[in-house]
Amino acid sequence: MTIPLLLAVALVAPTTVASAGSSGTTTPTVSGPVTGGQGSPSLLSTNFEPSSVGYARDEYFVEGDAVAYAQDGKLRANGKWNVTEGETAPFTTRIVVYKPADPDDFSGTVFVEWLNVSAGFDTAPDWINTHNQIIRSGAAWVGVSAQAVGVQGGGDVLEGASAGGLKGGDPERYGTLSHPGDVYSYDIFTQAGVVASGDADGVDPFEGYDVQRVIALGESQSAFYMTTYVNAVHPLVDLYDGYLIHSRGGGAAPFGDLELGRGDDSNVPAGARIRTDLDVPVITFETETDLTRLGFTPARQPDSKSFRLWEVAGTAHADAYTGELGTNDTGDGSAELGLLDPAAASGGPLSCSQSVNAGAQFAPLSAALAHLDDWVRDGTPPPKAPRIKTTGSGEDVAIVRDDQGIAVGGLRTPIVDVPLAVNTGNENPGGTFCSLFGTTEPLDAATLAELYPDGSAEWQEAFARSVDETVQDGFWLAPEADNFKAASEQINFG
Repeated sequence: MTIPLLLAVALVAPTTVASAGSSGTTTPTVSGPVTGGQGSPSLLSTNFEPSSVGYARDEYFVEGDAVAYAQDGKLRANGKWNVTEGETAPFTTRIVVYKPADPDDFSGTVFVEWLNVSAGFDTAPDWINTHNQIIRSGAAWVGVSAQAVGVQGGGDVLEGASAGGLKGGDPERYGTLSHPGDVYSYDIFTQAGVVASGDADGVDPFEGYDVQRVIALGESQSAFYMTTYVNAVHPLVDLYDGYLIHSRGGGAAPFGDLELGRGDDSNVPAGARIRTDLDVPVITFETETDLTRLGFTPARQPDSKSFRLWEVAGTAHADAYTGELGTNDTGDGSAELGLLDPAAASGGPLSCSQSVNAGAQFAPLSAALAHLDDWVRDGTPPPKAPRIKTTGSGEDVAIVRDDQGIAVGGLRTPIVDVPLAVNTGNENPGGTFCSLFGTTEPLDAATLAELYPDGSAEWQEAFARSVDETVQDGFWLAPEADNFKAASEQINFG
């Protein structure tokens, strides 16, 4: 299960960013592959064996000296923020690498994910959501333990999880790790990119692989850090070739104070946009929950030559795919059926009070990832998407909904345009994290009969047409489209 942002707001919090200069980043040293301890990397990720899909998984330790950045000047809404380099501190962290077992199958792209620590331990939400696209494209993926909580522990944790991070959960394997604090996390993430590029000292995790592109990812609390990294650190280091910022709120993460471990967010603009003078592309992907509960709307900005914003109707910050459906998904279509069939609606991995969102954000997110890869490769930009229609401002922002309760506007998918259920990003009762899992409410028989007088055959035909249009528009990829079509043929009513 991927555990997103709200808890992380206590760990991060909106703030700073930078402009050009020269970075003090040093060259890290890599050792591994890591063995021992409990025998496998400690990471909430997919459950199937990578070898079953032609991939290898290894873990490495990365050590070096990281620099701390400090805010320099006023933080403006346009994202053109400045930082200065400060003290350095030694660190030893870990990375997890998924790559094609055969180097000849490698596409040349490495996706580097800032692992999410909202639950008090490392999770890989972007790998979980997009792993099928990464695998079938032949790309590699690197998960980075960039933050102190993931390594050292601390903060709130879910029941049953170790409160001591990697070191506390498996001291035999991870006892030598050391994280000096999140003020150094940005440079640690940069140094992980250096490793992915093949420019580090020591062991090269990609020896024999022709790495051509390194693209950064981050979801939820990691997206807050990614926003800061893009606006502040990228102009200094110019390392990553593109960015996917997934499910952020309106602010950004702090650089922090060396003593306090975090910065003062009181001067952060209500809507921190992505700077428009970047030399690499950025896609920001937002769900309904992010617009309202997480306060993204003040940070909306127009698309540009280096920026795309996708706001996806019918999606939630986390959803039914986040749990068992996604972590066990090898592309056989069972996940699509589990999402599309209203009879499968449930409280999800956390047993929330209401059925959790089944809006399948993984499908357009996988399309966004594929478009970003193309954008970096050859300059082909992704399609533009309309914004979800909203009213109000601040804490009173609300999504405009149709008579059934489905969001108006935004990036549309067949799940909202030819519905069997109403999927929203609304708060789901049942606990802190349930509030981020949205809701799904199957349409009743009377509504289905009104929408589809000829029963399931009419719905299936309309759904298939909508699927084809969504693929043509560039918002779903063919494999997910084919699986959803096959799933629709197994659903009958009326």
